[in-house]
Amino acid sequence: MNKKIKRCDWAGETSPLYIEYHDTEWGVPVWDDAKQFEFLVLESAQAGLSWSTVLNKRQGYRKNFADFDAAKVARFTQKRIAKILLDPGIVRNRQKVEAAVSNAKAFLAVQEEFDGFCNYIWRFVDGRPRQNRFRLQSEVPATSPESDEMSKDLKQRGFKFVGSTIMYAHMQATGMVNDHLTTCFRKKPCGALAKE
Repeated sequence: MNKKIKRCDWAGETSPLYIEYHDTEWGVPVWDDAKQFEFLVLESAQAGLSWSTVLNKRQGYRKNFADFDAAKVARFTQKRIAKILLDPGIVRNRQKVEAAVSNAKAFLAVQEEFDGFCNYIWRFVDGRPRQNRFRLQSEVPATSPESDEMSKDLKQRGFKFVGSTIMYAHMQATGMVNDHLTTCFRKKPCGALAKE
């Protein structure tokens, strides 16, 4: 008899895409700048929407945002932005699309200053994933002192759609915090991951 796999409550949806994201990506430490930029674009797009909405449009974002190449996105013109806004494969919100372009420019400046975006962002958790031990979904916070500080610093550097709640979700997605519930089968594997 097969034992049912225990996952975080939020991953209890029936969508195979959502479950795959939870089982393979969420909470896995990201030490790659391009992947960090991808999650910045997606988390910013998610503001005010459900994560499943954005996850279902991920391929549309990949296509429209040069496979998340920050250097290319930073050069997008108003004409290119207007074309992107016609595609139902993304969240068609002008402010969010324009923010992705201006954030790409700010991202490149941070890369230059810190010799890589990961060198910058991982400083907020002292270079190591925070290992939280929440038993219930209701215990998981929406923000943290680290996400507050990160949000403030990013805003000062010209980033948009980087409020503390968005940045805490970014920290969860990129494994800066391990918020898998203690009952989730991914808790220990993600906890065992360290910088390569």
